[in-house]
Amino acid sequence: MSERDRAFDGSPRNRRPRDELGRPLPYGSVGVPTTPDDLALSPSAALQRADALLQSGRPFHAHEILELQWKACPAEQRALWQALAQWAVAITHHARGNPTGARSVLNRASNTLATHQGPVPAGLDLTAVLAWCREALAAEPASSDADATWPPLPALWRASTN
Repeated sequence: MSERDRAFDGSPRNRRPRDELGRPLPYGSVGVPTTPDDLALSPSAALQRADALLQSGRPFHAHEILELQWKACPAEQRALWQALAQWAVAITHHARGNPTGARSVLNRASNTLATHQGPVPAGLDLTAVLAWCREALAAEPASSDADATWPPLPALWRASTN
């Protein structure tokens, strides 16, 4: 039995290739590129990269970018970044055909985003994200076995017009 791959801090790493929705593929398969564990981006760059991943149908990988930012940001910004990461997870669950998980995580993310009081990182279109959350939750059926169609994703990041 081989020893598990570990990061410098001792945390486990998973080197299995993944598909566009983050599902693990068999070893030796060709997957899509994943996010390096040590990637450091500015808030604006993280939003821009996450948005590009979301718009290209890779919400799991957008979640990875947002999660890295959440873990690296100052304490007063953590709830916002965590909610954005949860938003991407909800989109992932929906794309994978898990409406119950999608709705649960989307409710949590939406509630946190709606109550955010602090500053918003440059380029984050929080108004558009919240409007999308409300529309998606309204479209989601009460029955977990029904398939709801969510609205097209909004832009998470917008270039500054100043």
